[in-house]
Amino acid sequence: MSDPMEQFKVVFFEECTELLASLEEGLMLLQRGDNDGETINSVFRAVHSIKGGAGAFGFDALVAFAHIQETLLDDMRADTIEMKVEYIDVLLQAYDILSELVGAAQRQEPVDENYGAQVVQAMKAIMEQPDTEKSEEATSGEQPQDIDSRIFTISFKPFEGLYQRANEPVLLIRELGDLGNLEVKLDTSHMPDIAQMDAELAYFSWQFRLVTEFDRQAVEEVFEFVEADCELIIMEEESPVQGNIDPEKHQEISPAKTAGGETVVSKSIRVELDKVDRLVNMVGELVITQAMLREQGGELLVEQYPNLVQGIEELSRHIRDLQESVMAIRAQPVKSVFSRMPRLVRELTASLGKKARLVMSGEDTEVDKTVTERIGDPLMHMIRNSVDHGLELPEDRLRAGKDEEGVIHLSAFHRGGRIFIEIEDDGAGINRDVVLQKAIENGLVTSDASLSDEEIDNLIFLPGFSTAETVTNVSGRGVGMDVVRKNIQSLGGRITISSKTGQGSKFTMSLPLTLAVMDGMVVEIGDEKFVLPLVNIIQTLRPTTAGINSLPDGRDVMMFRDEYIFLVPLYDIFGVKNAITDPCQGLVVVVEGDGGMLMGFIVDDLVNQQQVVIKSLETNYELIEGVSGATILGNGRVSLIVDIATVQEMAAKQTQSREADKSLPQTQISMEIH
Repeated sequence: MSDPMEQFKVVFFEECTELLASLEEGLMLLQRGDNDGETINSVFRAVHSIKGGAGAFGFDALVAFAHIQETLLDDMRADTIEMKVEYIDVLLQAYDILSELVGAAQRQEPVDENYGAQVVQAMKAIMEQPDTEKSEEATSGEQPQDIDSRIFTISFKPFEGLYQRANEPVLLIRELGDLGNLEVKLDTSHMPDIAQMDAELAYFSWQFRLVTEFDRQAVEEVFEFVEADCELIIMEEESPVQGNIDPEKHQEISPAKTAGGETVVSKSIRVELDKVDRLVNMVGELVITQAMLREQGGELLVEQYPNLVQGIEELSRHIRDLQESVMAIRAQPVKSVFSRMPRLVRELTASLGKKARLVMSGEDTEVDKTVTERIGDPLMHMIRNSVDHGLELPEDRLRAGKDEEGVIHLSAFHRGGRIFIEIEDDGAGINRDVVLQKAIENGLVTSDASLSDEEIDNLIFLPGFSTAETVTNVSGRGVGMDVVRKNIQSLGGRITISSKTGQGSKFTMSLPLTLAVMDGMVVEIGDEKFVLPLVNIIQTLRPTTAGINSLPDGRDVMMFRDEYIFLVPLYDIFGVKNAITDPCQGLVVVVEGDGGMLMGFIVDDLVNQQQVVIKSLETNYELIEGVSGATILGNGRVSLIVDIATVQEMAAKQTQSREADKSLPQTQISMEIH
């Protein structure tokens, strides 16, 4: 039988993840000069909460380190130690040690007893510096009972099951003692005979009298892990009256309720992600069933079965609302990813001798949890690219008439059913001459290639491309931006660039809000049906013969909105038989591919527009090139979902294969560089 404590450890480590993110975010605010009381308090609370939970599970190394860190932060928030810029480095190093200790505890790995010793000494050195503002009473350890002191009377009666939830009252008493002068009275009146005792049940209760300079919130934080497992009364005396607590003089208060306040009602619950995923899958099956009913209902005569048809339509609306609500459960703010970037910028600028400021907006924009988990690395690559290649050195910026401190804007927002993340810097922009020369030297394009500015910019996404002269810890290995594009494409997203020489560059990621359900256009090609992502579709039309031109390499182009776009025969890409090959007899669906490039997909006909549930082919069958997944249509048949970016690359490879024995004209290079 598994250890029942493991379920509580899982919750603890989940909370640690959130607390560590909050801690790092707060430290970066302090680094930027935001030294208000709330910021320091939030940092202190994060360490305090981690320490409290670690103590309950016996993670001694974690508790010992967190105690030193907590003490230093406590002195800083009490203004007994002045917050200085040079202390931020020590606090960030302490954050790293604390994170690793949490990870080691989660992995059940032993920790060297000297691990983090240098950081501990650095924190102690800060605390041991003389401070003339400390009073003699504070130095001697005596808590003065002057007008600034507060007196709290606390009644703490644990429920019987408190110990079974890994809570330890002794640790709580120690925490209270750290806040000031504490008087303790133990109540053993509920203690049963020894023969009736259960070692796992709690029978004692306590009465406390605390004299402290801390506020009520600090006292309540001591009990934050046990507030649902006890009867708790916290009252503040109006005057410093001596004596013990008489519980009969105080109003009885229900569990998880503090005196003078209302019952604390939790507004959230923790649910395992697997349970949410199962719910998402069930809703997905409902969407498929609804599509089947809708298709069959469409064959019914409305005059004959009006109520049935109306009921199917109402069911469709309700299921869509249900699907959106379930997806919202998995949604979380991108703040969890964004919060890691300020520290990255700080460390990069320090190592590169540059000055930069990161400005973030839209951190509360929500997206599916799976998406947030997988955009962290691409985002870090692009931030690193902006600092290393985008921003100039301070002296170069001054010569260019700019402020010596560069600015990087990181923003997120919703638009058109997708999430957009932009990284914009005010650096030198892309040096297109250098990029093109490097691409020619590496054999990525021919020396006689004539490329547009946009095409040159997109060369940085080619595998193995790098403009760095030397290999460093930051760049030069040629494994950056191509990986970024592949990772974003694997999420069904796109990335585009816009750059102005001397003014800066902007990278824009467009990502789906969820990887489970999408709006698609079902198209017919021969005897098969495919789904095109609706977000990629620009327009559908039937061209005329005069509007289509053939190139020497056999490809067809069509004039669309004053520019030529390539026609891509999907029947050829996927080897579909009995399909319409003449676009003038079928239809052309204009889609936006990678890099903003427009293409025309040749299809037989449009079937309908509908919401489809994405099923992984790799999980259920095998990976198929040009296909991002599959879905089940209303007729019960499986339909493949077209991967627009991959089809774009496949079309380019087909052209390269046909032209392997001859040089391509300069006007035909654009397809190959995307």
